[in-house]
Amino acid sequence: MNEKSYRSRDVVEGPEHAGNRAHLKCVGLIEDELERPFIGVVNTFNEMHPGHMHLQELSQAVKDGIRREGGIPFEFNTIAICDGITQGNIGMCSVLPSRDVIVDSIEVTAEAQRLDGIVIIATCDKIVPAAIMAVGRLNIPAVILCGGVMLSGRYKGRNLAIHQIREVSAQISTGGVSEEELKVMEEAICPTAGGCSMLGTANTMACLAEALGLTIPGSSTTPAVYSRKKREAKLSGITVVRLVKEDIKPRDIVTKASVENMLTINMAIGGSTNTTLHIPAIASEFGYKVTPRDFERVSRSTPHLANVKPSGKYAMQEFDEAGGVPAVIQELGEKHLDLKVMTVNGITLGQYPVNRQSIIDDIITTLDKPLHEEGSIAILQGNLAPEGAVCKQSAIVENMKVHTGPARVYESQEDAIDAMKKGEIQEGDVIVIRYEGPKGGPGMREMHAATTALVGMGLSTSTALITDGRFSGASRGPLIGHISPEAAAGGPIALIKNGDMIHIDIPKREISVALSSEELTERRKTWQPLPPKAVGKYLTRYSNLVGSVWDGAQLGDGSKI
Repeated sequence: MNEKSYRSRDVVEGPEHAGNRAHLKCVGLIEDELERPFIGVVNTFNEMHPGHMHLQELSQAVKDGIRREGGIPFEFNTIAICDGITQGNIGMCSVLPSRDVIVDSIEVTAEAQRLDGIVIIATCDKIVPAAIMAVGRLNIPAVILCGGVMLSGRYKGRNLAIHQIREVSAQISTGGVSEEELKVMEEAICPTAGGCSMLGTANTMACLAEALGLTIPGSSTTPAVYSRKKREAKLSGITVVRLVKEDIKPRDIVTKASVENMLTINMAIGGSTNTTLHIPAIASEFGYKVTPRDFERVSRSTPHLANVKPSGKYAMQEFDEAGGVPAVIQELGEKHLDLKVMTVNGITLGQYPVNRQSIIDDIITTLDKPLHEEGSIAILQGNLAPEGAVCKQSAIVENMKVHTGPARVYESQEDAIDAMKKGEIQEGDVIVIRYEGPKGGPGMREMHAATTALVGMGLSTSTALITDGRFSGASRGPLIGHISPEAAAGGPIALIKNGDMIHIDIPKREISVALSSEELTERRKTWQPLPPKAVGKYLTRYSNLVGSVWDGAQLGDGSKI
């Protein structure tokens, strides 16, 4: 790109912009630096959660790389919320809505300051998808730097991830574990900075950023505390300046084939059910559409290969040692992927180098002997979910993949947990938690506190849980979420009563209630929606403007008001 075509010329060129230049000189720029490309470094650092507490050091390395290649870095911040801290409380209502705040804030800053390129540093559940969405929307040269993976906690000789302590904590009420034992686990389970050490939503989305070709190869699974992560940060800074000079933009990298690759790799690694929200939202920012049928089609044809928690037995650093995403790409090969798509690194996806250090051969399984024959996610439909529902079939025991049981209906996650603690839930029941959708929550809370209680109390092999809310990427068990239409929109889940028989058949992709259309119509005559659980100006706006879960639960632009 000729420097005269840099967007930043809008800020610094001509006598009429003397005041603009004066401001930039005030922050330390010298004359010749005004001619160089201006690169934004979006640092989502904060002091309140492990995934983002270490990003200051990475940001410095990114800036070093930018300067080395002749760019001028400008660091700015945006918000980052920790799902783990909001689990089981009303704060979770704000987490999914925060994704759109992050995207908007990056867009507004980059457009206002006329940045020529951008590096976004992100680690956790909503921040990584927001980063991908932002680069698609802005379409200026960009690189995403994932903050890295937390090392596993160690307790009594075992590697543990955070979801396991939540499951154990549910045993306090039954005497299965003492408070002293829980405290020891609590202090051991999160030993380092980084995204939680499993293929939950955070690490799934990092892997998908790499699958799209928007990161340095192999960087999505690098532990946060490894020195390699600093080198990846510096390379990210170098790479973005090269992209600016060559005028290569995200939409030049991410094509329809790239989106298809993202869907396939998501299924192969055992990705989180939250990807059914984030992938459609990401695709739309790049000008593509992903539907429930696309998830279902790809799941049916893609084997699950990554034997990683919570769907498998290994931790994220072991996945990294087995080669991470590049090794999965190599195993899937041309049979399942378009390996000719380009990446920000100037090489194709098929040219990603594979760095295998592990001698364990079942961390990433082969196409001949996959962990599961199908991908991790299944899309269900039926009279209970006319628009669809989602489950992580790779994390469900075989005997619960077909189940019929009586409904036990609760209007909130907290009510369901109380019922479990009181022994009101019996084996064979189907727990129904409703009014937790995007509009009704509002904000579509994760039901992680309820699902870990289900596992901890030994009910996950006999009792199902269905909801119009969503689940943590760490969740496992017979869990059906994203039921649509949601209760607040008058979906059939709002009409269910205690004792109604609910049928789940994952192989056939069905979820239904044993009620005729006439019975549902009769019940609808007396139905009244419940008020939202959380209020506030932003959540009210979100509830009014949020789109369907199948469009990514994106905040609308207000054009329909």
